[in-house]
Amino acid sequence: MTDNHKGWHELLAYALLGYRTTARTSTREMPYLLVYGKETVIPTEVEIPSLRIIQEAELDNAEWVRARYEQLAMIDEKRMVTVCHSHLYRQRMARAFNKRVKTRLFQIGQLVLKRIFPHQDEYKGKFSPNWQGPYVIHKVLSE
Repeated sequence: MTDNHKGWHELLAYALLGYRTTARTSTREMPYLLVYGKETVIPTEVEIPSLRIIQEAELDNAEWVRARYEQLAMIDEKRMVTVCHSHLYRQRMARAFNKRVKTRLFQIGQLVLKRIFPHQDEYKGKFSPNWQGPYVIHKVLSE
């Protein structure tokens, strides 16, 4: 491992391999598996073959093609399960976030602070303030 940051490009391939072969919390699956329909073979397994690699190496071409076709047929099912799980995960995260949100009701004539975001027309240059003091509510927008 290098102490300085000059050799980061040498370790990038290992970092990407680790990222792509680690199961995500939101999907319960590895990104590599969802894309290719097959678990990854890490470089160590090439040098020191695991049982999975040995069994796959002993298959003849017709059996390997059949096994691969079955894996690819199951990939759509895995993707659908992943979509369902990520939807449930998103709902759980939203529920946890919404527990801390305090709803506020504003009445007509009440003073509030108005923020100006960069994508609005009222933005005037790089150093302009992001608020212009109190703003009186003239009309309540329906939800």
